[in-house]
Amino acid sequence: MHNTMNSHPTPNRRHFFGQLGLGTAAIGTLLNGEVIAEDQSSSTTGLRGVPHFAPKAKRVIYLFQSGAPSQLDLFDYKPGLANRRDEELPESIRQGQRLTGMTAGQDRFPVAPSSFRFKQCGESRAWVSELLPQTSKVVDELCFVKSLHTQAINHDPAITFFQTGAQLAGRPSMGAWLSYGLGSMNQDLPTFVAMVSVGKGKAGQPLYDRLWGSGFLPTRYQGVKFRSVGDPVLYLSDPPGIDQHTRRRMLDDLAMLNRENFESFGDPEISTRIAQYELAYRMQASVPELTDISDEPEHTFELYGDEARRPGTYAYNCLLSRRLVERGVRFVQLFHRGWDQHTNLPSAIKIQCQDTDQASAALIRDLKQRGLLSETLVVWGGEFGRTVYCQGKLTADDYGRDHHPRCFSMWLAGGGIKPGFSYGETDDYSYNIVADPVHIHDLHATMLHCLGIDHERLTFKFQGRNYRLTDVRGEVVKPILA
Repeated sequence: MHNTMNSHPTPNRRHFFGQLGLGTAAIGTLLNGEVIAEDQSSSTTGLRGVPHFAPKAKRVIYLFQSGAPSQLDLFDYKPGLANRRDEELPESIRQGQRLTGMTAGQDRFPVAPSSFRFKQCGESRAWVSELLPQTSKVVDELCFVKSLHTQAINHDPAITFFQTGAQLAGRPSMGAWLSYGLGSMNQDLPTFVAMVSVGKGKAGQPLYDRLWGSGFLPTRYQGVKFRSVGDPVLYLSDPPGIDQHTRRRMLDDLAMLNRENFESFGDPEISTRIAQYELAYRMQASVPELTDISDEPEHTFELYGDEARRPGTYAYNCLLSRRLVERGVRFVQLFHRGWDQHTNLPSAIKIQCQDTDQASAALIRDLKQRGLLSETLVVWGGEFGRTVYCQGKLTADDYGRDHHPRCFSMWLAGGGIKPGFSYGETDDYSYNIVADPVHIHDLHATMLHCLGIDHERLTFKFQGRNYRLTDVRGEVVKPILA
């Protein structure tokens, strides 16, 4: 039988340098926080030459509303629909658009106006639903984009598309691309943190760890998931009976064994393994301090709400997001599920807004008063929109909405984004875009631009071609830049 343990792979550049002893030098610098990877980048400083130009933002907090919030009931005000209630959606508007299996068999597509009142808020006079009273008070810090569109019509490919720039799994997530390009600002915490909050409504669509994964990038760039129960990070605590001194000796012995493997094979995943062990060791001190919110003053909880005291809630994770970026974490992604309202939308969307409205607005206020908002890009939104027609039976006080990829709304705030501004326009049914369409790749290109990155130049060669977050398209949406 072939002995794989004693075999060497076909010689490559890594293996060649490893035999010359340069692999040892690379690993030697690793424990001092200066790993040099094959791409000549450093795990702390990112790629050479990145950022490509002076950034407006240094970090990102992405408040991902999984399940697709209804733009018609939150931001895209269509007062004319009140007079069209229960009318058939005109074919001239629908234009033969493909439907999901949940509504394709309906005999009718009755128009369902929003049952919620809207008002113009702030000096910017942005239209906001009564469902979001706290968000309405910070609209002059926000930039609403009402003309987003995507290709995906079902949740998993649509969410995957938003996180990775592709509908099929396997690509690096947005946070992984930033970790790869820009590197870390704090060696004692992960560069990229993901959190999934628990709300009062239905849990909604499943969220998989690959959504914050590194894809074909080295695994050191993947996100670290913070949990709401037990240790914030799995296996962070020492096993029973193991003290810090013993732990340190064990890691040193493991590093020695891994150095020998690296010198023989040159596999970058070996250096990743050592780096992750070392980060976990440092996180044993940094993470408990981070997640201990007892040092927050009472006015912080008045701002975010009492839910911020309870780990795992959206409010707690928003507060933790501020504490993370305050300590130099590059990319924080907060996933909140439950926006998939095919039926019972009026009652279900109220619960979602109660979970998220105050904390989202509080995060904007908190970042601004601490001088962090100008260098922090905050993004709020889901994977697609909802239909103007009712899914199922339209009644006097109830309606539902199906998936709608043709148009939806999001908001952005902070570093590099024009505040108090609305961009894009949809038709009278919020069904088609009539001005300034923004594709997902355009949004990604714009976010990278705020961070000083030319989206066409942040690439990684895999299986013979250069990949990027924006794949083969994407334009910076210049009108929304500050």
